[in-house]
Amino acid sequence: MIRIPKINFPQLKSKLQVKSPWDRIIIMLLSVLITIPVFIILHQNLIDLRWPFNIDRVIIFLFVLACFFLILMYLRTIIIVCIALYLLVLVYGSVFGNYGFNEISEDYNSMIYTMSDNPFPQDIIVAKLLPFPNKSKIINAIEYQDPKVRNFAIMATTEHFKGIKGYSDYRTIIQCFAVFKEINSHWNYVNDPKEGDYIATASESLQYFSGDCDDHSILMAAAIRSIGGTPRLIHTKGHIYPEILIGSLIDLEKVNYLIKNVLFKRESYKKKLHYHIDERGQVWLNLDYTAQYPGGPFMYEEILGALTLN
Repeated sequence: MIRIPKINFPQLKSKLQVKSPWDRIIIMLLSVLITIPVFIILHQNLIDLRWPFNIDRVIIFLFVLACFFLILMYLRTIIIVCIALYLLVLVYGSVFGNYGFNEISEDYNSMIYTMSDNPFPQDIIVAKLLPFPNKSKIINAIEYQDPKVRNFAIMATTEHFKGIKGYSDYRTIIQCFAVFKEINSHWNYVNDPKEGDYIATASESLQYFSGDCDDHSILMAAAIRSIGGTPRLIHTKGHIYPEILIGSLIDLEKVNYLIKNVLFKRESYKKKLHYHIDERGQVWLNLDYTAQYPGGPFMYEEILGALTLN
């Protein structure tokens, strides 16, 4: 005979008792923050019963919220300590580091916005949980305020596309394409040491235009940002490459014409542009070291993480 263990409700009740009203408020807020993305995943994957006023979805949300609330209340001592430590880390990041309260708020809002308009929202969670490799080292290596990096970017704008007229609204993008042309026409791929990743700074890579994919991405991002462009780095399986913000789909039409008919006619002949559209509808163009023109083919399609440099 199988014995079903009895639930000691008084003991469970005692564990859920609240020592301070702030405990309940903090736990409820955390429960809501966790419930929202989980609810989006369930909403996208469960069959819609088409009940009046979407009552089935309301029930799902309340059920998930209640489950998380009970679990967090049961573990409230550990949770409160973890939250306190996390807040200290965010305070430190806001004052001295690169990641604080503003950044985590933007990341959360961005994640929710993207999940709500994605047929596979669970993939967004996975991508957010995966860390960007060597993030802090890469950010420090993107020396866009270094005079050597900026002077190099300025030199590139005088070497390429200086005489292009009639596209004043896209002058910065054209100059960033000049940087792309200068770097990619000289780049020499060299592996890292066997012992592990070697993160070269942008100024270091300027000496020989050599390194692996993260070194190329760092130099490209630093040079582009030094002249007013907006770059970001994309992490895929075993690879990192840079992209540049083009703007809207309307801007993409103009940039597409510029690349194929003015700036990179030979390199892009009968070829298409490769780009990504983010959760805000903004277009990012591929600038990988393997590309012969801005928007060249991707080496890997699946995005595991993105590091935007505002």
